[in-house]
Amino acid sequence: MKTVFVINPIAGGGKKTKELIEKIREVSEHDVEIYITKAPHDAAAFVKSFCAEFGGARFIACGGDGTLNEVLNGAAENPDAEIGVIPIGSGNDFCRAFCPETSYEDIRGQVSGASVSCDAIRYKTETDKGVLTGYCANMFNIGFDCNVADLKNKMEKLSFIPGPFSYILSIFVMLIRKKGANLKIEIDGEEKHSGKLLLSSIANGCYCGGGIKSNPRASVCSGRMNINIIKNVSRLRFLSLLPHYAKGRILSVKNIDDILCNVNCSKATITPLDGKMKLCIDGEIIEAGKTEFEIEKGAFRFILPGKKVKKEITA
Repeated sequence: MKTVFVINPIAGGGKKTKELIEKIREVSEHDVEIYITKAPHDAAAFVKSFCAEFGGARFIACGGDGTLNEVLNGAAENPDAEIGVIPIGSGNDFCRAFCPETSYEDIRGQVSGASVSCDAIRYKTETDKGVLTGYCANMFNIGFDCNVADLKNKMEKLSFIPGPFSYILSIFVMLIRKKGANLKIEIDGEEKHSGKLLLSSIANGCYCGGGIKSNPRASVCSGRMNINIIKNVSRLRFLSLLPHYAKGRILSVKNIDDILCNVNCSKATITPLDGKMKLCIDGEIIEAGKTEFEIEKGAFRFILPGKKVKKEITA
């Protein structure tokens, strides 16, 4: 099977692109191809076109979670496609669902490693340009987390603000503004919330924001998605909870059920009560209206470099 490295040249500030291309060319004895994306959404268009013309391949998304998202959406309808990641972006949270010792930079391992079955979340949302459908590999964020991601993306365009610091700074700026969302949330047909809240995350993987373990009960191969709903708490209360939230300990905090609803489910519908909401999809942000979410078990196969897997891995 051909291996196609789909490289986002601006991921991580473009610092690793040249070195990565040189490493890929060193494995020229294998059937490999390099494609460098030219614009947003180009990766999805390229992968979809490649599959239509040549059939399945190993597509290695070289970038962040946004690049992975594009490759997934381009390959999703081809059962013979497999997807890998070389994490050169700023977040790369989907990869964290697997063994931390996995060497995603192992080029030969990407070509020859085993693949495992992973879920994805299929969504349909209303936008000003019409109905948008697609897949999410890792997580959707609405409210505080989405606003942080939005500000972080803007800060990263300023060359003097490094990636990790931009996320921390964005948290504190948004904490001052304390802008959440106003939503109606239905889970598996039952209304769970209506009104203002701090944030909601709809998760396949358990990490966001470059290592924040926001949804510790989420698993990429469970056949369920995990949803957080956090009420509109005070700044002081949120600050006290932030370390637990970041480290994945939020569910063990005493009396946390008073402000947090955490549910595993198959389907959900979120309707913004103010007309529109900012919806963060694997790190990329859109303006959205009513949005439907549904887990698709075994939506794609994910490559674990250097691994020989005899049975499916539970992440």
